[in-house]
Amino acid sequence: MGARVPALLLAGLLAAPFALTAGPAAAQVRSVEVRSPRPFGIFLGDLVEAQVEILADPDFRLQRATLPQPGPVTYWLDLRAVAVDDVTVAGARRVRLRLTYQSFYAALDARTLEVPGFPLTLASEAATGLTTAAVQVPGWSLGVSPLREVQPQRREDPAEYLRPDGRGGRIDPGPDVAAAAGLGTLAGLAALALAHDRAWGPFRTRRGRPFATALRVLRRQRAGAEPDQAYRAALLALHRGLDQTAGRRVLADDLGDVLARHGAFRGQAEGLARFFEASRLAFFGGRLPAARAAWPLAEAEMLLARLAAAERSA
Repeated sequence: MGARVPALLLAGLLAAPFALTAGPAAAQVRSVEVRSPRPFGIFLGDLVEAQVEILADPDFRLQRATLPQPGPVTYWLDLRAVAVDDVTVAGARRVRLRLTYQSFYAALDARTLEVPGFPLTLASEAATGLTTAAVQVPGWSLGVSPLREVQPQRREDPAEYLRPDGRGGRIDPGPDVAAAAGLGTLAGLAALALAHDRAWGPFRTRRGRPFATALRVLRRQRAGAEPDQAYRAALLALHRGLDQTAGRRVLADDLGDVLARHGAFRGQAEGLARFFEASRLAFFGGRLPAARAAWPLAEAEMLLARLAAAERSA
């Protein structure tokens, strides 16, 4: 539906108070039209969309301060949102408002209600001053409907006003239970495989992950032992991890051969070389503080974590 206003709305045209020229200017507001996609069959709580389109001379702009603000419009109608599209098309200024209302009218019968209009202001700024034009957006009609009939057909037995509950078909839970059991079994097997791969739970002490075991020993010693004792335990844990990986005792001169045979750990060659230097200072040089300063316990833990990750992916 649509409601139109005469093309020339000059009655509300005023010169701005701060304009440089005192006389009124001829402003052209060509048309005002209100459209609503469905202005009927509106129930309590429904959202209603409306569109207002204004055509004016291209030098006029909408004064956004004059737009209606979201909130109550009447006792039964609220304005929820206002969107504006203000562009120049085909030698004219087109101002398009998209209004969203919500109806709170509890209708007892189908009837037509009036949505009130509202004023807007357009303005044109020139070198001689600011010219304004008032535009009145017209009201429009809205058809509301009741949610239920006021007076139903008379029946002898009051129970006839009630309708029986609908009956749904019986659903056999067997296939769903079987599918859930199968998927649960697959999930358990996947979790078991993951625990085995990551050496979790009962697989923590399994063979084949000496660096992971050494990392756990280091963290346990670091949490409960004295700093010097924890540092010695970390060095020994790393030695035992290398020995188990190589299958024999590994000295500093053997490192190149071990890395050549276990390529997954070649990226840690620099860290392992520093480890052997610290081990030589701590165990053979009697200079434990110097060893801790050259290669702190935190670096030992990080090196073991990287070796354990490489061991897991190998």
